[in-house]
Amino acid sequence: MKLSQGIAGLVVVAASVLLLVDRTEPMNPALARLSPLPPTPLDPTNRWADDARAVRLGHWLFFDPRLSLDASVSCATCHDPALAFTDGKPLAETLGVGIRKTPTILNTVHSRWLFWDGRADSLWAQATEPIENPLEMGMDRLALAHRVLAETDLREAYEVLFGPLPELHRSERFPAHARPIPNDPGHSHAVAWAGMNEQDRESVNRFYANLGKALAAYERQLVRADAPLDRYVAAMAAGDTEGGGHLSASAKRGLELFLGRGNCTTCHSGPTLSDLEFHNNQVPTADGRPPTDPGRFEGARLVKANPFNGAGAYSDDNQGPAAARVRRLKTDSMGWGEFKTPSLRNLAGRAPYFHAGQMADLESVLHFYSTLEGASGQSHHQENVLRPLHLSAEETADLLGFLLSLEGRPLDPFWNSAPPQPSLDRRP
Repeated sequence: MKLSQGIAGLVVVAASVLLLVDRTEPMNPALARLSPLPPTPLDPTNRWADDARAVRLGHWLFFDPRLSLDASVSCATCHDPALAFTDGKPLAETLGVGIRKTPTILNTVHSRWLFWDGRADSLWAQATEPIENPLEMGMDRLALAHRVLAETDLREAYEVLFGPLPELHRSERFPAHARPIPNDPGHSHAVAWAGMNEQDRESVNRFYANLGKALAAYERQLVRADAPLDRYVAAMAAGDTEGGGHLSASAKRGLELFLGRGNCTTCHSGPTLSDLEFHNNQVPTADGRPPTDPGRFEGARLVKANPFNGAGAYSDDNQGPAAARVRRLKTDSMGWGEFKTPSLRNLAGRAPYFHAGQMADLESVLHFYSTLEGASGQSHHQENVLRPLHLSAEETADLLGFLLSLEGRPLDPFWNSAPPQPSLDRRP
């Protein structure tokens, strides 16, 4: 055989190999949209969001029960790191019992709206609410300012970062307790707040917003990514049709069902596995009675009225995109009974599920979507796309296997308990 013939033969073989490669099926675009979780987004409304000193102070405050009225409740009481930053109860319970389940704060840095009803539009605005809720921490912002002033470690950490506290020693201007209570203006705290001059109220609000911004800086660290699904998608994108073995055969079948007949990405879409919006999925109420929780309908009104929203005076970017979202937000009956779509990432440890803890485990959740058994079916605007899936036992097991493939790598243990001190700096 001539050399030229041999080379020609090799070229034919090489071309055949290239054709085989070219015929490889591209990755399903719907699958590609689920991963990876993007980098932590910036928050222009919080100039301290990525300041290491704010992260440290917020980390300390999260575990500090002095933020509550009787110094018995911290943020970590409800957002327990051992329970995926929830409390394992159907309804939040500290000083009293709330009306909804404690949501996780894992990965919430990727949310547009916070709380089940979306009544806060940033992590820092959200952090201010439980402190003054009488069913949660029971504090008021002026009493908290006095407490920070009295506690040397907190005062130093705060003032190194944010500057001097208000002139709280002026008792004629700053009473022991005061806060705005729009729906109860006769409350003693509200009366005291109304009796303060506008400039002093503004200084206390600024202090309160600053604490929220420090707490948010810590909560921005609570991201669990790089789940088996992410590794599977990365391997598929690199040309490994087996996905690197990162998903079991059952989980792969569950993924196919999730993307296909299950139609789950209608709400659980994108890399957060949530559309970050609100829906009424007709979940049964805990007591079997017709639903009475207005959900997003009230939440939209509250976020627009909140002085700590992205368009407010305490936002560090009150003309930016976050402000625009608030200003164009509609408050109409279409949102009645709707609740935020939770992320499906890091579901393990978050039981019970749904906004009032109606479902004890993931199997119960899948049973509901399979049968719609007990669906409330009453709403101003219920989801018309919802249909019973009629899952077989094997399909249920496959979907469960897929859901458990969404567990990100564990957090650095450092974030799961209080740091050594509230400040990175010590004043001379």
